[in-house]
Amino acid sequence: MSDTGHGALQSYVDKWLAVQPQQRVALAFVDPREHAGHIALAALEQELLGAAYGIREPQVAAVKLNWWAEELAGAAQSGGRHPLTQVLFDDERAHALPAERWLAPVRAAITQLEDGTPADFAAQLAAAQPLHGALAELETAWWFGPQASSERASRVAVLAHLLHALRRLHDDAERDRLPLPMTRLARFELARSALRTRSEARDQAIRAQLADLAAAWREAAQLPGPLGVFRALEARQDARLVRAAQRADDPLRTLQLGLEGGSFGNTLAAWNAARRWRRAAVG
Repeated sequence: MSDTGHGALQSYVDKWLAVQPQQRVALAFVDPREHAGHIALAALEQELLGAAYGIREPQVAAVKLNWWAEELAGAAQSGGRHPLTQVLFDDERAHALPAERWLAPVRAAITQLEDGTPADFAAQLAAAQPLHGALAELETAWWFGPQASSERASRVAVLAHLLHALRRLHDDAERDRLPLPMTRLARFELARSALRTRSEARDQAIRAQLADLAAAWREAAQLPGPLGVFRALEARQDARLVRAAQRADDPLRTLQLGLEGGSFGNTLAAWNAARRWRRAAVG
């Protein structure tokens, strides 16, 4: 790839790292020169999620996602037009995966663009499953092969999304799809207009959501299937953030501030995840 192409690729990697800065630690164990496709896949996932959740007008998001559907559908033959696609389809494992596995996340993202607020936490999990489950299936097949179970990665990806949505509660209070389910809002008598302002009711609603997330994370740890290095590190950081927010006086502020991403614990977690990945690859 030309210097221009490398520069374009790095811009997408930088966007991914801006959302998940802790992944800079993981890059010490996933060599960008040797595993460029692994990093490009993470950046592609961020592009798709940015289109699905970051664009407020569903019609505009649909246009961008449809472009990605066309790009991924033809990449096996053309090699791709986008810098991320070019890196991915320069790797033989991209061609080994069926086209539907590449297209499934995009189709799921388009389908859920105009979804409203789910009724309860279980409905939130179900609503997020098609998109984030499809991403987890693609990711697991890339890292560990098509026969590896993506059950654990799928649930972890769904929970990561719900936590990220909760962190954006203040910003997304006017959107059709709210980060808190309808029964949670009703239980604490929270109107949409009240979500931007801190109150005892809002704190209680957030703590209740965090309790469900914490319980779901414990259950996810018992599910079968491996986690790629990036997903494992994200899961560790998210679980720690949930616990910190549960203890905090202002849980939303703690969520928004996040945690330090360069700790020794994260380095050790990335090293362990990379060791498990390499052992699985050898096996």
